[in-house]
Amino acid sequence: MKFDVAIVGSGLAGLSVALHLAQTRTVAIISKRALLDGASNWAQGGIAAVLDSGDSVDEHVNDTLIAGGGLCDEAATRFIIEHSREAIEWLIEQGVPFTRDPTAEMGFHLTREGGHSQRRIIHAADATGHAVQVTLEEKVRAHPNITLFEQHCAIDVISSDRLAPPVANAAMPTPTTPRCLGLYVQDEKTGEVLTFEAEHTVLCTGGAGKTYLYTTNPDTATGDGIAMAWRAGCRVSNMEFIQFHPTCLYHPFAKSFLITEAIRGEGGLLLLPPEAGAAGGTRFMPAHDERGELAPRDVVARAIDFEMKKRGIDYVNLDISHKSPEFLMEHFPTIYARCLEYGIDITKQPIPVVPAVHFTCGGVVTDLAGRTDLEGLYAVGETACTGLHGANRLASNSLLECLVIGRACATFIAGLDHIDVPALPQWDESRVTNADEEVVISHNWDELRRFMWNYVGIVRTNKRLERAQHRIKLLKEEIDEYYRHFRITHDLLELRNLVDVADLIVKSALTRRESRGLHFSRDYPATLPKALPSVLTPPRR
Repeated sequence: MKFDVAIVGSGLAGLSVALHLAQTRTVAIISKRALLDGASNWAQGGIAAVLDSGDSVDEHVNDTLIAGGGLCDEAATRFIIEHSREAIEWLIEQGVPFTRDPTAEMGFHLTREGGHSQRRIIHAADATGHAVQVTLEEKVRAHPNITLFEQHCAIDVISSDRLAPPVANAAMPTPTTPRCLGLYVQDEKTGEVLTFEAEHTVLCTGGAGKTYLYTTNPDTATGDGIAMAWRAGCRVSNMEFIQFHPTCLYHPFAKSFLITEAIRGEGGLLLLPPEAGAAGGTRFMPAHDERGELAPRDVVARAIDFEMKKRGIDYVNLDISHKSPEFLMEHFPTIYARCLEYGIDITKQPIPVVPAVHFTCGGVVTDLAGRTDLEGLYAVGETACTGLHGANRLASNSLLECLVIGRACATFIAGLDHIDVPALPQWDESRVTNADEEVVISHNWDELRRFMWNYVGIVRTNKRLERAQHRIKLLKEEIDEYYRHFRITHDLLELRNLVDVADLIVKSALTRRESRGLHFSRDYPATLPKALPSVLTPPRR
């Protein structure tokens, strides 16, 4: 398995990097499930970009900085937003069927979401991610320089400093700077571990929503890229900022179904349910923020969490039934159909909703070309921390980041000379046997997600964080024992990554002695005058 570039992950970040590189490089895309099984395919609302003369880069930048709680990197934010229009134009060239509006300047309908001062969200009805992914998937599958490895699970990257010392060779001196040379990957159908040799490895594995019990993320969001980069010696930043989407469908049979921000952008109101007694049916957001339902996500999620705990209710209602059925079916066909499956007619009834983990704002520290601390290793998308999202991601900026940084990463790699990658050692399974207690893995997975939800949720305390840290230490010891002595499985690999990411989230939260953006601490409710990122550095090995 020898390629110029190995890309781990098949969301928008991975596919865009691959397509921009494939003209000049051989590319492998490694996806632990099918290409369309990631979070990008689930994205509903759209992509934020400056596409109208009534809008401006400065306004979009300012909205992002405000939502980010003063922690956004302004240079990174400006770079990404300045390239937003060309990113959208590239998608249009690829054939993405965005919703049309003949009265708009570009001919496409733009909607508005919480935290945005303008209508700037270009979308394909309420299934933008799916429309984009299907379009790019077709291009990727047809490209002769791209090889797909679906149902393949990445284990770890291979760094030159972790290999045995090479034989002295005057013509090729030993590099003083460690370099990523590829990675180990398990074929899930056969169980075989493959060695991928690659000049460049790009981590596009998405976020870590499955660290928590309730999430809008797909089952693939287990923080693989973040954990792999951390174990390889890369810094991570801002991991305490876990975005809880305010509105996930509340229903006993619904799993991880997001109700898009655009519902509130188009006039949806948050109301207390009948279970709230005399207050049932009344709006509550104006009492929490003057922006009401259009406040940023962290504000809305905390408000819902506050009302639920105060009144002892399990959910709140999101009502957009005052809009015409024609409007709702045109703009929100996916949500209309899915809710109807559960007996909820959104043209006549409110939608029961609860907050759920939605986005990992922190990640692997990178520059604006996706470069990490390890030469030859890159991270793009939700896996990375470029500084765009700060303490709270502004709605619909995430897909934009995938596109802009994905293209910048590909451009950087394409401009480099080829290097020789030495033959790498094969995976050694001689010392391991099959585990006879697989139930322990599922039990640990469930325990981790539950205590992360209870102790490291929307509102935090030092006592709860320390309690979580103690549990994580015990889990890590048990999981490491399993990893060393038993044959690896998909579930074990994901659990290993999840517990590493949970550890990073808790450590980062304990270092932040203030409340800012998505991190709200009862012990430190004030916001400090100066906003500083939290940066964790792996211990030297």
